[in-house]
Amino acid sequence: MPTKMLHIPTADGQADAFAAFPDNGERHPGVLMYPDGFGIRPVLREMARELAEHGYYVLVPNLFYRHGPAPVIELPEHIGEEVRPEVFAQLMPLIEAHTAERVRSDADAYLSFLATQPEVGAGPVAVTGYCIGGLLAMRTAAAHPGQVAALAAFHGPVGVDGPDLFSKLTAQVHLGHAEGDMTPEALGELNQALDAAGVGYTSEIYPGTVHGFTMSDTDAFNPAALQRHWDRLLPLLDRALANS
Repeated sequence: MPTKMLHIPTADGQADAFAAFPDNGERHPGVLMYPDGFGIRPVLREMARELAEHGYYVLVPNLFYRHGPAPVIELPEHIGEEVRPEVFAQLMPLIEAHTAERVRSDADAYLSFLATQPEVGAGPVAVTGYCIGGLLAMRTAAAHPGQVAALAAFHGPVGVDGPDLFSKLTAQVHLGHAEGDMTPEALGELNQALDAAGVGYTSEIYPGTVHGFTMSDTDAFNPAALQRHWDRLLPLLDRALANS
């Protein structure tokens, strides 16, 4: 499985990124994978490789490249509860500085880059994201309705921009929520807003999960929920990108 570190030209400089793709000389659908706030690290590289094995070119950008190359802050091998406060104290200023305007500008650059890669086929792409990356995926799909055919977000604050954002979506959508993040009542309200916007979607709470459940280098990790994530994500991509 070929992998490489790349530099993507943006309006504010160059974003470093990780890419994984099949080594068969063919062109494959592109997937823009937004990491969680902890950024590019071994667990994200492994998830990108696993997705690429199913026939996709997977691009994982450093969200906070304006503050330096990944890893922007030093991370322990395991991000346990005892270190989370210290890590988040360093991350929050970076997250707060990553405005919606910056998200849209960077998304333009990432999708343009994907379209020019010789390993990426013509046609629509998918975006997926974890934690804050789920919100970024939502904003990217809303800003590029003609280009993004599939959107998946996991344990992400996908509703913070309000229902107006949903009305811009044309992608097929899956939202996987942590039980610790989303009550059944809040899920009902979110799904009603998606219905009202005419979005084609699935949206569900993953049982027994807390925020961050897909990430194996954190205390939040839930192996069954990670598998459920693959069971939802792969058919979504297959349906939406089959002809790319």
